[in-house]
Amino acid sequence: MFSAIQRLGGAMFTPVLLFPFVGILIGFTIVLKNPLFVGDLADKNGMYYQILQVIEEGGWAVFRNMALLFAIGLPIGLAKTAHARAVMVVMISYLTFNYFVGAMGGFWGDYFGVDFSQAIGGTSGLTEIAGIKTLDTGIFGAIIIASLVTWIHNRTFDKQLPAYLGIFQGASFVAMISFFAVFIAAWLTLMIWPSFQHGILNMQSFMIESGSLGVWLYTFLERILIPTGLHHFVYTPFVFGNVVTPNGITVDWITNLEVFSQSSESIKDLFPAGGFALHGNSKIFGCTGISLAMYYTAKPENRQKVAALLIPATLTAVVIGVTEPLEFTFLFIAPWLFAIHALLAGTMAAIMYSFGVSGNMGGGLIDFVTFNWIPLLDNHSGMIATQIVIGLCFIAIYFVLFSYLIVKFNVQTAGRGDSEMKLHTKQDFNQKHGITSKDGNAAKPLQIQAIKTIAALGGVENIADLSNCATRLRVTVRDASKVQSLEHFVSTGALSLVTRGNAIQVIIGLNVPQLREECDLIYSAANSTDVDLTLSPAA
Repeated sequence: MFSAIQRLGGAMFTPVLLFPFVGILIGFTIVLKNPLFVGDLADKNGMYYQILQVIEEGGWAVFRNMALLFAIGLPIGLAKTAHARAVMVVMISYLTFNYFVGAMGGFWGDYFGVDFSQAIGGTSGLTEIAGIKTLDTGIFGAIIIASLVTWIHNRTFDKQLPAYLGIFQGASFVAMISFFAVFIAAWLTLMIWPSFQHGILNMQSFMIESGSLGVWLYTFLERILIPTGLHHFVYTPFVFGNVVTPNGITVDWITNLEVFSQSSESIKDLFPAGGFALHGNSKIFGCTGISLAMYYTAKPENRQKVAALLIPATLTAVVIGVTEPLEFTFLFIAPWLFAIHALLAGTMAAIMYSFGVSGNMGGGLIDFVTFNWIPLLDNHSGMIATQIVIGLCFIAIYFVLFSYLIVKFNVQTAGRGDSEMKLHTKQDFNQKHGITSKDGNAAKPLQIQAIKTIAALGGVENIADLSNCATRLRVTVRDASKVQSLEHFVSTGALSLVTRGNAIQVIIGLNVPQLREECDLIYSAANSTDVDLTLSPAA
């Protein structure tokens, strides 16, 4: 079960990778159209404004089609074979599902309790997907249909049909079965989803009315689930789904950002749901305090080397918002320290929210500056100052508390143990392990790491499924006893390891997509002479 859940969690992240660029693009265009910043240039009849509006509209292509993107993105991570064909069948099946919902709702809406004569949006529960008027199931519907069709694909794509039915084999066969499956799914959706929509509306009110307590619980859960890789299931419904706002926090914040920036009313009053997107503060302020504590508590002779390790990991967390490279340096040494980190993260977000801080602040400094601080600076500088002051206070709290606990309990964080902290070069690594390519030259670092990682997982024959999210390889192995230890994986270049039965997560860092590609090449060409990388017995 955990293996299936981790594959789904990793697959859900695929479309999210498209959001940072277009989000920053839209944020800058909104700022550059704001008369508070550009004065008379923000004339809607002028060429300057119109060009920016055209660019902004292009950026909205991603956010206005999130359900479709999630449907298309899931089979990339979940399909076991013929990924491109799986994407094609899932896309047409998802569109077919929505056509079914629209047609059934149009004819028998009274029976299902849905009025399809209403305009889309608002409280109608209706939306438009690829020009189809349908029930608004958001990313939930897209994920469910994509998972269903991909499941059918994985079980029927390779099925051999009689020769005279060969034209219906492969993707055609999957599409045929999926057609009838989504017909049933459309009927069930119309039966069940309207009641679920009412529940979501009630949940939106409850979560917002829960105030700082709800913000604390949400932020704590988002952080504490990082080790399992299941944190996607916490923040995705809030940030990209309709749990607290009709279109998700990200879309509704960006849509109204220009209005918010020109209003003098409190952001918390204008956008109370923004409390559930304050989890990025722990990435900026919390991770900074943790890094300072790890540096301070390291042996004096090791501090320079510790700094070389911590600075890149900290910058990754602070600037981009990817925290695993830093957090996993102490997570498995002292899991209880990570639990304290999660408690502090929730407390920081709750205190900020109680002091009026709100917005779309789930990422790193880039998100903070682009989506919040620059657009809001003119009318909401007080809120920004409050946020920074509270954040700086928590840097001090993190630093003092972590420094005390690391020393008090002699936690063996980087630079405190007796092991050698030497940063090896590529040549050192190749010479140590005797790794060469066919022409005798040293293999590329990612090829080396891919070979070593696959070997540590028990070899190609032990890998049943391989995927990735932002920072992790997510692997299902056939025999967990063949998987090497955490220390062995760290020696290959990994940051850490999470194991749950046959479900394995190898924490790599931001270069995991490139490592995944190298692993896929080795996996698919295991018996081919085209990939001729050899390991000496010393490896």
